[in-house]
Amino acid sequence: MEFAAAVALLETFTAESASRRHPGRLDRMRAFLRLLGDPQNSFRSIHVGGTAGKGSTATMCAAILGSAGHKVGLHTKPHLSNVTERARINGVPIEESRFAALLADMVPAIDRMRDGSFGVPSYFEILVALSFIFFAREKVDIALIEVGVGGRLDGTNVIHPLVSILTNVGFDHVEILGNTIEEIATDKCGIIKTDVPIVTAARRPAALEIIRTAARSKRAPLTVVHEAARIEKLPPLTQYAQACQVTTARAAYQLTMPLLGEFQSVNAATAILACERLPESVAPQPSEVVAGLSTLSLPGRMEFYPSRPSVMFDVAHNVEKAAALRRGLESSFAGRRLIFVCAIAEGKDVEGMIALWSGLPAHFIFTTFDVPHRAAVPAQKAAQIAEHHGVPARVVEHPKTALAAARGLALDDDVVIVTGSTFIVAMLRSWFLDDPAPLGPLHV
Repeated sequence: MEFAAAVALLETFTAESASRRHPGRLDRMRAFLRLLGDPQNSFRSIHVGGTAGKGSTATMCAAILGSAGHKVGLHTKPHLSNVTERARINGVPIEESRFAALLADMVPAIDRMRDGSFGVPSYFEILVALSFIFFAREKVDIALIEVGVGGRLDGTNVIHPLVSILTNVGFDHVEILGNTIEEIATDKCGIIKTDVPIVTAARRPAALEIIRTAARSKRAPLTVVHEAARIEKLPPLTQYAQACQVTTARAAYQLTMPLLGEFQSVNAATAILACERLPESVAPQPSEVVAGLSTLSLPGRMEFYPSRPSVMFDVAHNVEKAAALRRGLESSFAGRRLIFVCAIAEGKDVEGMIALWSGLPAHFIFTTFDVPHRAAVPAQKAAQIAEHHGVPARVVEHPKTALAAARGLALDDDVVIVTGSTFIVAMLRSWFLDDPAPLGPLHV
């Protein structure tokens, strides 16, 4: 099977959001993995859930453990440029030819599932299973596995990890997880396993109480980040980086990370505490933690390109991430005018996200995207919501034209912010990297 054929085949399977309405979806995943030889039982793992920051935290853990000399698998979602990003070893995505070969190997099991009582696995479940097979065959020392949605019935919730992480709990995927923080926290706590340490950076009292109760019921040793670590901001050595000291009972870690957004220091503290909870044979030394985080790359997470005008890409597809983006912008670009290029997926809290961004010195250009299984909120509707909040906004339907317009409208010191759905960030980031030259004045 060629890679293009593999991608085309994948896109014929059920969307992730639709598949999660299947009441027996975790049983379906277990049945599918049995047909594949239960590869998830062949490697050690860390399970990372939460509303926001789980991809960053998983990537940080992987970087730390790689710095300690381990062969580290990393499964995160969604991907930005290529579906191969969902299965990485020591930061390197699986080769396209290997991806296609593994998917071809899986086709008989997929066909058997199609004929069985559970039905065919979803797009997400197939990619998770492919990652598990890849990690098993490559004999990784440990793998970081990011939860898709929720926890209790998520397709990744078939592993028995060394440590579990819940970054935080906020409002997202309410149509699946519930309408209250308590309901959402209860679902996410489904990844807590008996006697397995759990680390959380959650701060909402209602969510934290549910996490504490769930941890007690499973005899899972609980570490709460803001109780177990002290984070102190330090002067960064370069303009587009951040420095901090994370002090735990074990050590004081002086970190310089090539990342924007002070929220990343909380993610770093979460990753550090999770790595400290690993067995001694796996746990990194403090110097390896510092080294691993010093070269970290997080595409699409406040990813900044200094130019005239500067451009930043940040996936902010829910209220929690929108709030983190605002704090990051206020910290890093105080006093500078911002021009947003934004498209948000249907089902998200558009009103809440735009309300969080109101009050920034910003102009908005709303656009759209066209991808299988997912629709964007109509750009005109988003613009009307923005105007209701007193935010200047316009509509440019074609995404590339929207980014070109933003760059043309921006003055030298302005910052163009590409944000919202992963789909719009991925599309425009790829286009920008192919053609980063600034444009002259452009009016739309």
